Amino acid sequence: MDNFKILAAAALMVAPSIASAQKGVEDGSKFGHGEDSVTCIMNLVQYGDQVKQKNYKEAYEPWKIVFAQCPLAKGVGLYTDGLKIMKDLYVKDAANKETYYDFILKIYDQRAKYYGQNKKYPASYLQGMKALDMLNYKSDDKAVRTEAVKLLEGAMAAAASTIQPAFLQTYMQQRVLQFKDQEIPAEDVVNAYVFCCDLMPKVEAATTNEKIKAACETSKDNIEQIFAQSGAADCATLERIFQPQLAANQANEAWLKRINKLLGNGDCTESDLFYATSEALHKISPEASSARGIAKMYLKQGDVDKAISYYDEAIKLETDDNLKGKYYYEMALVNFSGNNLAAAKQACYNSIQLRPDWGMPYIVLAKVYATGARNIGEKDYEKKAGYWVAVDKLIKAKSIDQSEAVQKEAADLIRQYSQYFPSKEDLFFEGLKDGSAHHVGGFINENTTVRAHK
Repeated sequence: MDNFKILAAAALMVAPSIASAQKGVEDGSKFGHGEDSVTCIMNLVQYGDQVKQKNYKEAYEPWKIVFAQCPLAKGVGLYTDGLKIMKDLYVKDAANKETYYDFILKIYDQRAKYYGQNKKYPASYLQGMKALDMLNYKSDDKAVRTEAVKLLEGAMAAAASTIQPAFLQTYMQQRVLQFKDQEIPAEDVVNAYVFCCDLMPKVEAATTNEKIKAACETSKDNIEQIFAQSGAADCATLERIFQPQLAANQANEAWLKRINKLLGNGDCTESDLFYATSEALHKISPEASSARGIAKMYLKQGDVDKAISYYDEAIKLETDDNLKGKYYYEMALVNFSGNNLAAAKQACYNSIQLRPDWGMPYIVLAKVYATGARNIGEKDYEKKAGYWVAVDKLIKAKSIDQSEAVQKEAADLIRQYSQYFPSKEDLFFEGLKDGSAHHVGGFINENTTVRAHK
């Protein structure tokens, strides 16, 4: 016989001799006194047996009596059992969903009242968990969302060790939804993002639980994605919020990195704030992103040589092959715009080596070859042979990259460059056969296939 059943048996034995009664909720005792203690213990045993068997419907009524009359009867177990019961019935008994939902909220409130001083699960933690359940069951209710956001803000103002990564991620998500429903301005979303970014490392540092640490990493990625897709991070908003803060943060590496990354992810690389943060950050701690930012700044100012030098530095500092390939591609565009065709060609091939499934470097390479074709050879067909190689690169781009942008631009350029192929008569007089192998010299220096204009 377990402890609760022993208590129940003892209570029944002494009950007839007790004249007075008092509930535990009234006097702060575990079970109350007199007849009420008997009621409490009997219902505690009854609902406990049903919960063990997952008979939550049968556990409902006796649990309610214990919850109302003796809230200290089973410690926090009374409240964890209550959530199991109510969440199960919420799903299975559609007609009474509102009742179960209300009980879920009451469970959190009453647990916070009696056990809110628990160091591991204090009132602030329960406040955050209550908010998560409110949103879980009533995500479409704007009033519920507003209240839940306030609860999350309160929960996140507590010690970092009591904050769950899910609080931050959910908070970010709800602020974005409020913005999309025109309840808050874009600035509030940006500030929410900055707040979450500042707090998440503290939450991670405050725990030794590897599961929570892993959840922090997942939530960080999700928060980044939620913010990136929010529509609130437009360049004008970012500049309006952070430009006034720049002077005070010239030596604040963490602030500079965050703002630089925000602007970069938001395609705000032409903004004055991006340039300023890039230069300030680069002085403190040279990194690939800051070097790229400075390269783009000098490019905007028309200083191609300095832009190229900073692209070189960005490539040396970058460890991510995808980003390094992107930097080489951008360097190719810069060289191409300055008519440095040989350097543009090399940058394209460097990008291709790092990102072999990306079509854009092949398109730029085709443009480089088409532009330089007239500088190769003496005869007319030799000057047109470069277009054969250019079309080869465009065909390659279409075969490896199915993106709409690549497919359309490559197809358009193939039609355009094919118009410059030598005629059948020209090929005949030069002793060349349609479909035969051919080598194009000069800076192109590639093998191709002879093709006649059709």
